[in-house]
Amino acid sequence: MRTGHFVRKASDLPIIITDNGKPVAEIHRLPNDSPKTGKRPKWKDRILLPGYAAIMDHPVPGDSSLHISEDRDRGSDW
Repeated sequence: MRTGHFVRKASDLPIIITDNGKPVAEIHRLPNDSPKTGKRPKWKDRILLPGYAAIMDHPVPGDSSLHISEDRDRGSDW
């Protein structure tokens, strides 16, 4: 996929996202005076829950790529 390419192109012209040919979303440039332009993303200021923070440095056992491949191959039939 070339997601980043299309996001960058949205600064020049709106990008229409389709699902099986049906328009479902649009990516467009934020105006220069938008309050969101240049702001720090909210997720950078997040506070981790204690339980999640405790497991951040512990690897997850097994090969996660198998689960990701299965999910990708499943498609949109869910």
